[in-house]
Amino acid sequence: MQKLLPHIRLEVGSVSGAVLVCGDPARATAVAALLDEATLVAEWREYRSYQGVYHGRTVTVCSHGIGAPGAAIAFEELIVAGARIIIRVGTCGGIRPEVQAGHLVVVTGAVDHTGYGREVVPPGYPAAADVDVVVALRQATRRATQRVHTGFVLTRDAFYGGPPLPATPVYETMAAVRVLAVEMECAALFQVGSLRQIKTGAILAADGNVRHAKEDMRTFDPHREEARQATEAAIRIALEALVQVQNEPD
Repeated sequence: MQKLLPHIRLEVGSVSGAVLVCGDPARATAVAALLDEATLVAEWREYRSYQGVYHGRTVTVCSHGIGAPGAAIAFEELIVAGARIIIRVGTCGGIRPEVQAGHLVVVTGAVDHTGYGREVVPPGYPAAADVDVVVALRQATRRATQRVHTGFVLTRDAFYGGPPLPATPVYETMAAVRVLAVEMECAALFQVGSLRQIKTGAILAADGNVRHAKEDMRTFDPHREEARQATEAAIRIALEALVQVQNEPD
């Protein structure tokens, strides 16, 4: 019996080439409900993994928790276990005024504002999604009823902010340079993908706009109906894109 990978608790070679990742373990369970022959294959800490079949292709689903460092652990171990395409389905807060609750964002690249990124790549190293994955996600959104945006996001570590500091990203500045939304894991996914030479991408559901209402536990509501519907749509879009990219010749 092969040794289990230390955090996601999966064996090397046991993961399908196509992998969908998400922050919330409960969302991984929701994704698994859309697969045929879905089986829970591992669960440890924030990492819950399923394997099943979607449109005749084997797909692995794994939750990665909140924040770049823990998520990167999952991405690295999934690649060692066999992943060759990883698409993240997550949520975000709009920064640009046109990105509102219930909208979808296909991510082309991330402004890396994380401590993780400073430790693993040189300053200025890009965090870019794979072009084939971006195209597949865009094609899969054509039937979506939600408004779809495509572009950059900001990846940062802090959710609940403190006082203004030199290191604090300024949302107004980000909006001015056309950064669409803020989230916490895309830059790490894209950097790991570039370093390990696999295809990565992301589609996010906006649960609000941070310039209208800051991240505040008294008012933050990620469970509003339009955000829930957008997340469900994003899951199906990501699964369609995974199959499409997997079917393309190398």
